[in-house]
Amino acid sequence: MGATAIADAFNAYRNRFRIITRRAALRFAEREWAAHSNDSVERLKLYSVVVDTLEEKIRGLMGDRIDDTFLWASIKAVYSGLIAERDDWELAETFFNSITRRCFVTRGVDPRIEFVDSDFNSPPTRSRESVYRTYDRQEDASVMVMEILTDYFPDAKWDDLARDVDAIAGRLARRLDQIGALISVDRTEVVRSVFYRGQAGYLVGRMFSGSNQVPFVLALANSESGYFVDAVLLSENEISILFSFARSYFHVDVARPHDLVHFLKSLMPRKRRAEIYIAVGEDKHGKTELYRDLLRHLQSSTGQFELARGTPGLVMICFTMPGFQDAFKIIRDKFPDVKKTTRKSIMNKYKMVFRHNRAGRLMDVQDFQHLKFDETLFAPSLLEELRTAAPDTVHIANGFVVIDHVYVERMVIPLDIYVREAGDQAASDAVIDFGKAIKDMASTNIFPGDLLLKNFGVTRHGRVVFYDYDELTELTEIRFRSIPPPRDDLDELSAEPWYSVGPRDVFPEEHRNFLGLSPYLTKVFESHHDDLYEMVAWNAIRQRVIDGEIIQVFAYSAEAQLPGTPKAVGWA
Repeated sequence: MGATAIADAFNAYRNRFRIITRRAALRFAEREWAAHSNDSVERLKLYSVVVDTLEEKIRGLMGDRIDDTFLWASIKAVYSGLIAERDDWELAETFFNSITRRCFVTRGVDPRIEFVDSDFNSPPTRSRESVYRTYDRQEDASVMVMEILTDYFPDAKWDDLARDVDAIAGRLARRLDQIGALISVDRTEVVRSVFYRGQAGYLVGRMFSGSNQVPFVLALANSESGYFVDAVLLSENEISILFSFARSYFHVDVARPHDLVHFLKSLMPRKRRAEIYIAVGEDKHGKTELYRDLLRHLQSSTGQFELARGTPGLVMICFTMPGFQDAFKIIRDKFPDVKKTTRKSIMNKYKMVFRHNRAGRLMDVQDFQHLKFDETLFAPSLLEELRTAAPDTVHIANGFVVIDHVYVERMVIPLDIYVREAGDQAASDAVIDFGKAIKDMASTNIFPGDLLLKNFGVTRHGRVVFYDYDELTELTEIRFRSIPPPRDDLDELSAEPWYSVGPRDVFPEEHRNFLGLSPYLTKVFESHHDDLYEMVAWNAIRQRVIDGEIIQVFAYSAEAQLPGTPKAVGWA
């Protein structure tokens, strides 16, 4: 009965998940952006709601045998048979792990009652339908593009379809010439489902020309005047940024996620399967894949966990493992007086980020509980830090380190280190993008709190992201003010403010005093973003958010956009 109950709950979850996902096409067609945002939050909450209900049911069914390992091993074996014919078997295994970890609160992992590795060496079922549509050779790329767009959006009203088709065909021809490919395309493969996120829809595919494979994405928007293709992405880096760990999850409806991830991996070979699963909304299984990546790394590595490079955090202990792509963050048991926060508040900030539009600037974080490692995997300096700063969360005994709760996020280079050690051009580009990052967050109702460089990082693509969430708040909660002029000489000489300062007051003109940039980089920053010092600019964007305007933050560069199409206005 236990195995059947879990399988039934998973089936109900998947059906509901796909119903919410399918709404995205209607939201896009009807331009219901707020409703799509609500759908995104509903879908993110769904997993916990289902698992909560299932846990209560399982505890009722099993009674005092809830922690009987031998019984759970039998349930696992039966469950494995029940899911063997499913197209989403890997997600079903992760779902089972979720309920066993709830019931057992296992420290470490137990392969008897968890799918530490998949029970299946290869997909247990055959694909019933290809995950992509194929378009055969066309001498004229315009014909192919027209066929693709009208196939996917047969009933759409277009702003200017002929304009878009010609512009896309021109971009494709230039890209083929740039990489030395044939001028004709032998075939094109496009994922059957449209990828939706925010106010955009994306057609994702690949073209074959001779021996060359060219990834491509068409980014579509829907304005009051009709549909239009806003941008064309034709490189691995552009597409990888689109699927970044700092962006919200896509709504893309597929019956067989394994095939979709395999296809996307061919477009972004350097992106891990874990990240791709997360990007397409299967974050729970992405978390499973991430943990499996860590186990494989530990088996092949001789390195140790060590304190992360950079300024130690007042709230978090951050550590890394040489050669592994992720960083680990544990909340300290106590904070200095300057930090007016609590553990619960910090965890709520992370939950807020999980459900918020991350605009390509807030790093996605996966939280893990009750991890168990051999003590020899930790550098002595890190062990000492964990013993003294987080003994309530980290337990070191009998040769093992047990971590009750840890956040895992992609490792980036702290911005203060980056601008100090990078070349002039790279540092200048990062500083300019730093300002853009602040503006992108503001456009989605996020104020980072501390604008210190150490709280931001630089990805391998050179993009600046924010990762220190303990001071983060909604922009609408902030009151932006100008510093009033001193009343007299005593005010001017005073070391303390001569004016009242509320807990939510921010004085933008003060930002220039603590960015910590060199004189040269300060000039670079101010040549692009001196408006970040202005109360008026901050209050203008704040008012737009208060008024309910959904401000578009593009997931691609201005260079990727097509000329002549309508453009949304972000931070002015």
